[in-house]
Amino acid sequence: MARIRIPLNNFVFGEINPSLTSRIDSAVYNQAGQSVKNVFIRAEGGIINRSGSKRLFNFSHTYDNSLKQQIRLEPFVFSSDEKYVVAFSSGQIDVFRINTDGSYNSKVATLTQDVDTNALPIDNTNLTEFTYAQQGDFMFIAHNDFMPLELVRTSLTSFEVRVFEFDTSADGNRILQPYYNFQGSGVTISPSATTGSGITLTTSSAYFNAGMVGSSLLIHDTQVDITAVTNSTTATADVQGTIERQLDFDSLNTTEGSNKVHVVMPDHGLSVGDSIVISDAGALGGINNGNINGTRTITRILNANEFDYQAGGSASSTATGGGNPIISSTAATTDWYEQSYSSYRGFPAAITFHENRLWFGGTPSQPSGIWASASGEFFNFDVGDGEDFDAIDLEVSVGVTNFIRHLVSNRDLQVFANQGEFYLPAFQDQPITASIAKVSEQTPFGTGYVRPLSLDGGTLFVQATGSAVREYIFNDSEGAYTTNMVSILSSHLISNPIQLTSVKGALDRPGAYAFFLMDNGEIAVFYSIRAEKRAGWMRWTTEGRFHSVCAVDEELFAVSVRDDGSGTNKLFLEQFDKDLNMDFSNDFTGTAGVFDVSAHFSNGAVVDVVDDTEYLGSFTVAGGEVDVSAVKLSTSAEIGYKFIPELQTMPIDGQVPGGPLTGRPRKITNVVLDIKDTLSISVNGTNMIIRNVNFNPAQPRQAFTGKKEFRVLGYSKDPIVTISQIAPLDMQLNGMVVEVAF
Repeated sequence: MARIRIPLNNFVFGEINPSLTSRIDSAVYNQAGQSVKNVFIRAEGGIINRSGSKRLFNFSHTYDNSLKQQIRLEPFVFSSDEKYVVAFSSGQIDVFRINTDGSYNSKVATLTQDVDTNALPIDNTNLTEFTYAQQGDFMFIAHNDFMPLELVRTSLTSFEVRVFEFDTSADGNRILQPYYNFQGSGVTISPSATTGSGITLTTSSAYFNAGMVGSSLLIHDTQVDITAVTNSTTATADVQGTIERQLDFDSLNTTEGSNKVHVVMPDHGLSVGDSIVISDAGALGGINNGNINGTRTITRILNANEFDYQAGGSASSTATGGGNPIISSTAATTDWYEQSYSSYRGFPAAITFHENRLWFGGTPSQPSGIWASASGEFFNFDVGDGEDFDAIDLEVSVGVTNFIRHLVSNRDLQVFANQGEFYLPAFQDQPITASIAKVSEQTPFGTGYVRPLSLDGGTLFVQATGSAVREYIFNDSEGAYTTNMVSILSSHLISNPIQLTSVKGALDRPGAYAFFLMDNGEIAVFYSIRAEKRAGWMRWTTEGRFHSVCAVDEELFAVSVRDDGSGTNKLFLEQFDKDLNMDFSNDFTGTAGVFDVSAHFSNGAVVDVVDDTEYLGSFTVAGGEVDVSAVKLSTSAEIGYKFIPELQTMPIDGQVPGGPLTGRPRKITNVVLDIKDTLSISVNGTNMIIRNVNFNPAQPRQAFTGKKEFRVLGYSKDPIVTISQIAPLDMQLNGMVVEVAF
């Protein structure tokens, strides 16, 4: 009987789709597995069992398995020594403080109202859809359903919620917010007066809706607040100041011998015969200011930006000047706008900080709109004259309607919409300004509601279909962004992701990791080391299911759904801890093998117990205690729910004279594992035996490092090696050599 020895010395591609079982020609085949579960892939190529999780907090929410998510965790990092985990739920925000060393401290705040005593608008529908941006003491939260919120840290242990408010102008008459002309082309508005409360607004076509009450219009440069709607063409409003417009410097022109004054007023929206009132103009071309100012009638419209009126005297010279005149009028005009964000028009869905500006994107009425605050002024969205420091207002105009869902600050400002990916390029390392801002279309895949995150130089996002994870990365050779499907080899793991978080070095493990919470309660873990061209997927399972996941710097937290023995599923906050080998666990101190766990488990819970390097077995909680005295008179132990790590290879195949072994009956005769610091490991159900030091049961077992051989029985046309363990103890596999007889 012939034999061959096949080395499997790294598993860098992680778990791949079982449909690849015939691709023995691929380099991926012997560097991956059919199942790579509850482990970390190490940078060197081997695997190590994942960390266990420590129970921290029991949420009072009643678990509802019909909901996609009830509690969503997100990080809040003020500084390296002041960090928090924020738990969002329907109508409530809980804040948990994290110690300087990354360990859990306590819950420091529960918020159900904003500072104006309004109930929080977060509910079970928008919980999985809102996005956020956090900087310093502020976390801004955005969704189409509500005006952006601010979660504000007011001290080390106190927080409050405010509704986002735009700055106001120096005279207090105008809110510095975005506006948009929602009306159809050519639709005019006529105010009954230029000042005062209760004036009447009349439009030339149907426009007003009762839902607009409380909203503001901008007529010329003046804010007008709607107080009532009479019908579709008539509304009542209060004027903040005077309906007028101040022109740019030197906007007036005279011609020698003529009494006509030429006016440059961009987008004036006026018509021939309209009456206007001019003030603050200076003498020009020999016409004194009394004959230039006053009530005048428009005699000619040259274009949308220029018109003429007749002065009270003729000019003695051709001149340009007039200072900064102000023009007011009750004439019908097309120069009017409505505020972009309101309960009637909806609110922005996307938010981020980028280049010292706060950016919003995508409302229901302006799904492809993008807005940026003035530079360094996060509450000022006045576009002004389009100067470099002014706010920015632009649209993604590519022929189809794109609903913007996310904005990501990376190498550029990246824009993720439901039908494509875009970006705002920076020119020659210059910041984005109104004069150069533009949106460039890149790829056509579309993005779901899961918030994209940067990892290892690229931005990971979930495709709108929920069936693929892609990487958005700039390609220098093409001078454009490209989108690669990083889940292509592991597509079976992607099941409608709900949430994404990432760390740059998780739990003392090298490499960058992204954690995708799936709708089946598993976590799909993607790791990437771009410089070494290594990337792969793992999946994490647990007793119960994972419900939310978030990273605070390098610490990983989760909400899990578990039965603590009470017979009812509950929601718990947990932290992954490299010193623990079980989930929902903790270290307990007892007497003579009896441990009080009543504050952690309910009676009836079946738990696992580890004393140092020994697995004592499974026990049932009774009377609030775990009694292991029949096994060992332990005084300290880790008690929790064990999970099973697993590495299952692809069918062991190989090239021999005459072709591959595919389809031929063959057997694995032995497997040699290269392991490190391992206390429990098994090969195809055969467990490694570690003897006590000097065969003395009183001494702890020593972890094994080196080569360990396992004998395997049985023939198969698709022989595989399954690495697992029966005891929740340390395990690290560097590689293996498999001997096959045929």
